[in-house]
Amino acid sequence: MALSANRSIASSASALRNISLWFAVSALLCLVLVDIQISSADPWAELARMTAGALSPSVWSWPTLLSGLANTFAFALQGVTLAAIAGFVLALGYRFALIRAFCAFVRSIHELFWALLFMQVAGLSSLTGLLAIAIPYAGTLAKIYGELFEEVDPAPANNLPHREPGLSHFFYAVLPLAWRSMATYTSYRFECAIRSSAILGFVGLPTLGFHLETALSDGHYSEAAAFFYALLLLIGTLRLWLHKRLLPVYLVAVFYYLPPQATISWQLLVRFVSEDIVPAPLRGEALWNGETISHFAQWFNLLWQQQIWPGLFNTVLLGQISLVFTGLLALALLPLNSPLFMRPRRLISRGRFMSHGRLMDRNWKRGIGDSILILLRTLPEYLLAFIGLLIFGPSMLPAILALGIHNGAIIGHLLGRYTEELSLRADANSGVTLYFYEVLPRIYRQFLAFLFYRWEVILRETAILGILGIATLGFYIDSAFETFRFDIALLLILVSAALNISVDQFARYLRQRLQLKTVPESL
Repeated sequence: MALSANRSIASSASALRNISLWFAVSALLCLVLVDIQISSADPWAELARMTAGALSPSVWSWPTLLSGLANTFAFALQGVTLAAIAGFVLALGYRFALIRAFCAFVRSIHELFWALLFMQVAGLSSLTGLLAIAIPYAGTLAKIYGELFEEVDPAPANNLPHREPGLSHFFYAVLPLAWRSMATYTSYRFECAIRSSAILGFVGLPTLGFHLETALSDGHYSEAAAFFYALLLLIGTLRLWLHKRLLPVYLVAVFYYLPPQATISWQLLVRFVSEDIVPAPLRGEALWNGETISHFAQWFNLLWQQQIWPGLFNTVLLGQISLVFTGLLALALLPLNSPLFMRPRRLISRGRFMSHGRLMDRNWKRGIGDSILILLRTLPEYLLAFIGLLIFGPSMLPAILALGIHNGAIIGHLLGRYTEELSLRADANSGVTLYFYEVLPRIYRQFLAFLFYRWEVILRETAILGILGIATLGFYIDSAFETFRFDIALLLILVSAALNISVDQFARYLRQRLQLKTVPESL
C-alpha cells in the first residue's frame, strides 16, 4: 500500500511538472509572435511626468470628485446586491446543465461589453450601469455558490432522518456549511465590482473612471492622481466602514441617491432587437432562401478573415502570455505576504510559528508587503493598461504588464495567506533554500488551482483591452459599435463568449484531472 501511495504521489508530481512545462513553452512560442515593441519617443519622460503628478495630486472640483465617488459606490453595491440574489437562485439549480450553460454565457461577456449593449437602448443611464455589473456577476456568483453547495461536507446530511434532497436538506445541511465561504467570496466580488464600476466610466458613465480617463488623456496627471487616490481610498477602507449591520442603510441610501432608471424608447428597442443586431444579409429576407444563405456565407467569411480570426488569434496569444507572466509574478510576490519569510528571526517554536493570527499580523515587514500586494490588486487591469499605453506606446506590452501585475498580486496575496497553515521543522533553512525546497513544493498544487481559476478572468480582460487599441476581439467589437454595426458587434461578442466558456471548461477539466481544489476561497 505504501508503494502504491508513493507511485501515486510521483505520478501526480509528474503531471504537475508536465502541465507547467507545456504552459511555459506555449507562452514562449506566443511571445515570439506578439508585438511588445516600445514605440513611445521618450517613455521615461512620460513616466517622470506621471510620477510628478502622482506626488502632487490636485482636486479641481470637490463636487465632481465626490459625485464620481458616490456613483462608483452606488453602481457597485446595487449591482452586487442584485447579482447575489440572482446568483443564489440560479445556484439552487446549478446541477442542471442548462442553468450552468446560461451562467457560463452571461459571465463570459465582460461588463464593459454589457454596458455597450445596454447603452444602445437605455443610454448613459443608471439602469445601464446596474445591469452591466449585475448580469455577469450573477453568473459568477451562481457558479461559486453552486460549486460550494456541491463540495460541502456530506456528514451532516447523513444524520438527517430523510436524506432525499429538498428544502430541509438544503437549509439544514448545506447552506450553513457554505454560508461563510459565500459571504467571504461575495465580499471579494464587491471589491471587484467597485473596480468594474470605476472602469464603466471609460465608456461614458459618470464614475471615477470617466474623470480618470479624461485627465489622463489630457495629460493632467495631478488631477488624475486625485481621482486615482480616491478610488484606492474607497477600496482600501472597505473593511473599516462596510459592516454587515450597516448594509441595509447603505442599500437604502444608494437606491435613493441613484435609482436605477432610464428613458427607453420601445420603438428603438424593438428595432434594435429585430433589425439592428440581425446579420445584414438576413434582414428582411427569407431565412432559407438559397441566395440569402449564400450572401450570409460570403459576409461571414469576409468577417472571419478580417476580424474574427485576427481577434481570436491575438486574444489567445495575449491571454497565454499574460497567464504565465501572472504565475511567475505571483510566485515572486508570494514572500511579501507570507509569515514564513516576513518574520523576525528566531521566531520558531517546535517547528511552528507562534500565534499565527496575532503575533504574525503585527509583523511590520509583512504588513508593508501585504499592503503592496493589496495596492497592486486594487489597480484595475484596464486602468493599468491605459497608463502603460501612455508610457510605452501602442503594443501588447502594456496589456501583458497590466494583466500580470493585477492578477499576480491577487494570487500572491492568497498564496501568502495559504502558507500560514504550513508547519516547518525546527532546523528549517531560510531564504532561497526555504522557498524552493520547503515552501514551493507544498503550495504548488494550490498555486495551480488559483492560476487556472484566474485563466477565464484573464482572457475576459484580454478581450476587453482591445477597446484601448490593442488588436484583440475587443478592438473589433468597439470599432463595430462606433460605426453602428451592431450585428457585427453582437457576433464578435458571442465569439468572445464562446472562447471564454471553452477556456473555463478546459481549466475546470485540468483542475479535476490534476485533483486540484475546485473552488479556491476568496478568488
